[in-house]
Amino acid sequence: MSITIQSHPESVRIRATDGYTLGAVVRRHASSSPTLRSVVIINPATSVCSRYYARFADYLHTHGFDVLTYDYRGIGESAHGSLRKLQADWIDWGARDFEGVLRYAAAHFPGQSIDVVGHSVGGFVIGLADSAHRVHRIFTMGAQFAYWRDYTPNERKGMLLRWHVAMPLLVHLFGYVPGKRLGWMEDTPKGVALDWARMGPRFELSLRRGGKLPNDIPERMALVRRFEQVRAPILALGIEDDPFGTVPAIDRLLGYYRNSERHHLRLAPAAIGQDEIGHFAFFQRRFRDSLWPIALDWLHSQALPSPLPGTVKHCFPDGP
Repeated sequence: MSITIQSHPESVRIRATDGYTLGAVVRRHASSSPTLRSVVIINPATSVCSRYYARFADYLHTHGFDVLTYDYRGIGESAHGSLRKLQADWIDWGARDFEGVLRYAAAHFPGQSIDVVGHSVGGFVIGLADSAHRVHRIFTMGAQFAYWRDYTPNERKGMLLRWHVAMPLLVHLFGYVPGKRLGWMEDTPKGVALDWARMGPRFELSLRRGGKLPNDIPERMALVRRFEQVRAPILALGIEDDPFGTVPAIDRLLGYYRNSERHHLRLAPAAIGQDEIGHFAFFQRRFRDSLWPIALDWLHSQALPSPLPGTVKHCFPDGP
């Protein structure tokens, strides 16, 4: 029998693979049997500070997990200096930042399996990391990579104007997106905003990375192959009133994880007595007893939730 003692959150610094310093928080247990526990990494949505996920991280920690939250470069505790000078895009967030966090978890939680919770683009950047094969289980909420035709039809026009027209114009004017000033999100690096704005149906054909690696493989195709090395089973949750996480948007991303067991669960807010949930509210404390157990049970034992009225297990086509 192991003895578990909960500890207070500890602020740490983690180096990305290129040396960039990331701000992170570790919630760790002291136990005689740490190898029986998983460590969960929480990948934020685009330009959302990791502190937004603090209560959810506390919840996972209370239920026996070690938990690591962190900010991507240019965001929150990982913002250093002027954003105008920062060269950072979605590939950096996955291939350098998340990869560095994965290596940190492997080194500081030896023998423990590594699980990942990915919100929005946080489910996308998992597959960009070279060490993504280390991941044991994945839970995602509204995970996609923002192809505008996948947005919910009744809000598509407004979202297209904001994220794919106004956002690149703001980058041209300021050298970054002043999201705080506009009440949109955190201030956002130029490269991330332009990745989002130019995104098409195939991410590897939309991003700026067009060079070749030493083995003469185009970098964009090497990124696709990284997704294929992921073997972790995935539970992808989609909320019916989420304008980003629609069925085609989530399926489009899941198609890249072709070697994983994949489940796409759709939930209507009315199924839990709510009028709306949207893209962000899942991580709010008011859903501790209704929604959070879905993630908890999956991470603990790969258990799918019992069917609820308004909840559908959606089947998606093979391949992206």
